[in-house]
Amino acid sequence: MLNFTFKRDSLTKQLPKNLVFNFGYFGINIIIGLLLVPYFIDTLGVAGYALIPLATSMTSYVNLVILSLNSSVSRYLTIDLQKEDYNTANKTFNTALFGTLGLVLLMLPVALIISYYAPEFFEISSEQKQDATLLFIGVICAFLLRAWSSNFGVSLFAYNRLDLQKTIDSINLITQVILIITLFTIFSPKLSYIGFSYLLGALIASIITIYFSRKVNPHLKIRFKDFELSQLKKITDTGGWITITQIGTLFYLQIDLIVVNRLFDTVAGGEYSIVLMWSILLRGVAGLFAGVLTPVVLSYYAKDKFEEIISMSKSSVKFMGLTMALPIGIVCGFAPIILSIWVGPEFIKLWPLMLVLLLHLVINLSVLPLFSINVAYNKVKIPGLVTLFMGIGNLLLAIALPLITNWGYYGVAIAGAIMLTAKNALFTPLYTAKIMDISRNTFTGSMLLGITLAIIVTGISRIIYTYLDISSIVPLVISCALISIIYFGFSWTTCLNKKERSILVSFIPLKIRRQLKIAQYS
Repeated sequence: MLNFTFKRDSLTKQLPKNLVFNFGYFGINIIIGLLLVPYFIDTLGVAGYALIPLATSMTSYVNLVILSLNSSVSRYLTIDLQKEDYNTANKTFNTALFGTLGLVLLMLPVALIISYYAPEFFEISSEQKQDATLLFIGVICAFLLRAWSSNFGVSLFAYNRLDLQKTIDSINLITQVILIITLFTIFSPKLSYIGFSYLLGALIASIITIYFSRKVNPHLKIRFKDFELSQLKKITDTGGWITITQIGTLFYLQIDLIVVNRLFDTVAGGEYSIVLMWSILLRGVAGLFAGVLTPVVLSYYAKDKFEEIISMSKSSVKFMGLTMALPIGIVCGFAPIILSIWVGPEFIKLWPLMLVLLLHLVINLSVLPLFSINVAYNKVKIPGLVTLFMGIGNLLLAIALPLITNWGYYGVAIAGAIMLTAKNALFTPLYTAKIMDISRNTFTGSMLLGITLAIIVTGISRIIYTYLDISSIVPLVISCALISIIYFGFSWTTCLNKKERSILVSFIPLKIRRQLKIAQYS
């Protein structure tokens, strides 16, 4: 049974519970994601499947401004609520709620136009045109609905109730899948059914978000009189620069699939999407950890606990690098057999693309915890401009490399790896260290440790795959388990000091610690 109570001293104590729910949601996400891809390929074909991630990627462009404003609202509302300034909090909430509603209504015609012309832009066959249009409409409108209702979800974020947020996300995901499979089974596989399933799932999730928000935070009331232009200006000033950052991020993370579909064809887009799925999953793992820390960083900032922010940021980058090195190394090392078991032996040819798309993520995901610090300190202008200009550079390079090298969609993947790593290995850690007034090299060592371990794990996994009989799922699972056990033991004893081990132990829920009699390091 879910607990809706909140205690002011429970922000950090909530971390273990949030992690459990986050990784529970991720477990559901990865199982559904890995099973749905071969299901869609079997029912819709590779070209048909390619339209699904394409439609979801287009939502990123439609929701750009709204999601950026929500990030800004999260900052201000979290600080207001942590200071128990409920009068200002209500003004922030209602300004965001009605302001976002206006944006959603303005964007609906844009969503319809994009949905109508998308089949023409991506040269979709006439047989699939109507279903593709309905897919785009359903998916984009679902994202708009969730973006508006997320104004209520900010209360859950502010009080660090990410367990409730992930419960809502799980309900949304499970609803989508049940509807898709039911409609595909009763009628026939159609892209339009996927769009309908996304929209209904978003509606149910939005209703639950509003209910949970009212339970956790009864202080906020829906009142149009609390809408203030001065408050909107403050939100949009921060949100504007976050929007710039988001535009640049889209040029990094969402543009490659569009470029592949435009430069080549939908079959190439489908093949690229298959491997890209693993990148999305790994980003999801990292996002879970970074997302858990964000409300804590904002609450520390509201209470002027700057030393705690510095300590948390140092440890977070190191933990993220160590955590991501293992799954990235395993997936890259065993890429051929994973592709063969997952989607079929005809896709083994894509294993080099797996390395290009995934290996650099060790560096680029390890810095995720630092992004919330820019928002907390309200230092978002320079990161926004740098991300935008380098994102545009990524787009240009992604178009140029395939044309001048004949590398095909490998050129698109290489362009993304080069430009994203250049930004996150150099600018992000240096700028964050500057605004926190700490040593420029604070985060460099942790990042180098992560990429070194990822390369080692990849090499060991590749050797095992090459010289042992790893041709089915059982020896693959056993090999991955053995590598993981050795890796965790090595990392725990060699890569972490006593304080860092103590922090990790604190992430384990107290009840489990007591049952297992795990001692707290000091």
